[in-house]
Amino acid sequence: MSDNYFEEDEFEGAVDRSVLLRTAKLSLNHWPLLVTFLVSTVIVAIIENYQTFLSKRIIDEGIVARDMDALWSIAWQYFGMTVLLAIFVAGFILSGALLSHWTQYDLRKAMFGKLQDLSFTYFDRTPLGWLMSRMTSDVTRVGELVSWGFLDITWGITGITTAVVFMFIINWQLALIVVTIIPVLIVVAIQFQKLIIGEYRVVRRTNSKITGSYSESINGVRVVKSLRREEKNLEEFQDLTTEMFNAGFRAAWLSALFLPTVQMLTALGVAAVVWYGGFQYNEGWITIGTIQAFISYITFMLWPVQEMARVFASMQQAVASAERIFSLIDEEPDIVNRPNSQKVDNIRGTIVFDHVDFRYEADKPVLNDFSLTVEPGETIALVGPTGAGKSTVVNLLCRFYEPVSGQIRINGTDYQDLTLDSIHSRIGMVLQTPHLFSGTVMENIRYGRLDAQDEEVVSAARMAGAHDFITLLDDGYSTEVGEGGVLLSVGQKQLLSLARAILAQPDIFIMDEATSSVDTLTESLIQQAMDHVMEGRTSFVIAHRLSTIKRADRIIVLKDGQIDEIGSHAELIRQKGHYYNLYTKQFQKEAAGAIPDLLA
Repeated sequence: MSDNYFEEDEFEGAVDRSVLLRTAKLSLNHWPLLVTFLVSTVIVAIIENYQTFLSKRIIDEGIVARDMDALWSIAWQYFGMTVLLAIFVAGFILSGALLSHWTQYDLRKAMFGKLQDLSFTYFDRTPLGWLMSRMTSDVTRVGELVSWGFLDITWGITGITTAVVFMFIINWQLALIVVTIIPVLIVVAIQFQKLIIGEYRVVRRTNSKITGSYSESINGVRVVKSLRREEKNLEEFQDLTTEMFNAGFRAAWLSALFLPTVQMLTALGVAAVVWYGGFQYNEGWITIGTIQAFISYITFMLWPVQEMARVFASMQQAVASAERIFSLIDEEPDIVNRPNSQKVDNIRGTIVFDHVDFRYEADKPVLNDFSLTVEPGETIALVGPTGAGKSTVVNLLCRFYEPVSGQIRINGTDYQDLTLDSIHSRIGMVLQTPHLFSGTVMENIRYGRLDAQDEEVVSAARMAGAHDFITLLDDGYSTEVGEGGVLLSVGQKQLLSLARAILAQPDIFIMDEATSSVDTLTESLIQQAMDHVMEGRTSFVIAHRLSTIKRADRIIVLKDGQIDEIGSHAELIRQKGHYYNLYTKQFQKEAAGAIPDLLA
């Protein structure tokens, strides 16, 4: 809601010419379409004006002169021009539509490609709604500007210029009268469009607030009723709808006044042409066809003026959209491969955190002088209060972020000297909130290794304890999971995520609160799979449940970004330190009776 509000406010500034020029250059990638588009548009404008000139000749040389031969000859010319007009109209519509779609395709492809390269820090500071809006409404606006917006401008300028040229050829005195009216028409039209678009901005802005309010009220209906907020919510909702109605009402009034105002100005121009043209006709200086042609030209110019006014008034929005799109495309990732980075097939070996400091924000350190050595095949559990730095340790290991100072080495090599793909492709991770993609069960598990055979996928599912529930689904491994796996339970999604990680055959395995949101039975299945997949692999486990922590070779207790305690489960229990307190507070229900045995 606030994001939408911010976007509408951005439209108030002046048009950035450099962004406008860069936007126009987008069409050069498809220059054959652009040439077809512009040539067709210009020819259409010329033909429309030439037909008006032919109308003058039909009246003067055919009807008034009673010359049937001339009438038929000019009429056939008019018909020929109409056929050409239809061909070129079809040409600019087709090429314009294709140009719009190709531009949108190029922008979405460029943005999506950039999103694959950007570091986590970019997503940390950028709202998802902002990114989605770039991919949808902003791309559509820019595509329409590059095609239909430039079409209206090209057609309008060419049409008005050609009309003025024909008018000066026919009668320069009447042409001067019309030329004085054109700037007034353009200024009035642009001002009206700005006012109308301004009111529609208020409508859209308020609509965003109404949508947010409506969603919150429905999703939080139990809280609303329990706190007896119905009347207050209704009052706030009525205020928003009233604001939206008033803005819509003003926009409707302005729209209703716009066309009559422009038509009145046009009528003044027609009246001036009729008055002075009538005088010239009485003096024998011009013909009836000339007066008719000028009236047609003035009426014709009404539509290009309106269309150009609409485009210029809305150009701020399209250019603001383009600016936001280019800001994403131009964004540079914080984490990139160093020159001459090594591409390795595995990252097995000793892992060393050597005096590592890290912070997400400059004044808020997360890890302070963190040092840890992990031997190959060792299982490390990370525990500690929220904000202690547990997830930060594994995020640094995955090189989603890099240390502010210090060094992380894998098998004696600074991991920044390894390619990102070498690290990311050899790490398996199962998160607290599992994420599945739209598609089938088989496709989601295969996401861990795209070249895996069906038999390997099934084998990974068996290891993860997911095979039994998969076979009970309507279509087994071909069952659609829905967007984000919405058609499956949390436990089922977690088992598929684990199968996906197993299929990847990682060198380093990470479990980040993977059992915190599942039932006891599913936790047992996950634990069995973990025992299998962690065998012989270096593993990091972040969890609060005793069952997933006590088996670790070492438990690292983090506090304020530093190691507070380190040791096995039994060793830390005997020390009766911070881990002992966490254990007794959080795990005493599932570990009832275990402490006396350990102390003994």
